[in-house]
Amino acid sequence: MVLDAGDLTDQEMQRIATEVGYSESAFLTTPITNRDMIRVRYFAPEGEVDFCGHATIATAVALGDSYGPGSYTLVSNVGPLAISSHSDELGPIGTLDSPSVDCYPLDEQLLDQLLAALRWTRADLDPAYPPAVGFGGNEHPVLVLRDLERLGRLDYDFAMLQQLCRAQNWITIQIVVPTGSNRWRARDPFAWGGVVEDPATGAAAAAFVGYLRAHQSLAAGDRIVITQGVEMGQPSTISATLHNNLARVSGHARLITPR
Repeated sequence: MVLDAGDLTDQEMQRIATEVGYSESAFLTTPITNRDMIRVRYFAPEGEVDFCGHATIATAVALGDSYGPGSYTLVSNVGPLAISSHSDELGPIGTLDSPSVDCYPLDEQLLDQLLAALRWTRADLDPAYPPAVGFGGNEHPVLVLRDLERLGRLDYDFAMLQQLCRAQNWITIQIVVPTGSNRWRARDPFAWGGVVEDPATGAAAAAFVGYLRAHQSLAAGDRIVITQGVEMGQPSTISATLHNNLARVSGHARLITPR
């Protein structure tokens, strides 16, 4: 992320994000003199994204490290985002309050196209969890698979999925398997942004909270824990709590050295 991006043009921010090559890079484009009005923008390698969860959590940690722990407010393309930073015995933690969460039906024909791009069939899905589109700042289709073995077989048609995601403005695909009480394993293809897979996706976690609430699997105050990135060798843990009409998403952050 870039804390002092006020002098950068859109093209320069896009170039930096493309060169970095990670799922999204966050850019703070106003001076950090007012904790309540910090403009943030997010760029993936192949375009600007309105909202990104894991980059927001990283921003919270970076602000806490540079300007002091506590609460800040980012102003994003989807509106204000309350964030905070603190630390525990495992290291620095960032927390964000997402935009209001929601859930929408997934058209049957679009589901067939999505499964074809992923090289799966409806038989791979858990019938207890109907496919749908979760929202928590961005739209993320949610597919719950039958078991971890199927989750491990993620080998999709990148061009086909990217075309579909671009057409529908689906930022990532939230593919999950339940692993315990309110515990989930996830994988998130990010073809929209030109990245094969995310190791952590806070925005999708927020959207998944909207999905679970809509399907009466989550009540106010309930917390889920999502493990992601395992198959990539970059494991992450994301916690998300349904708080009023939004998701409160938290995670530890670590420094990533240049490739």
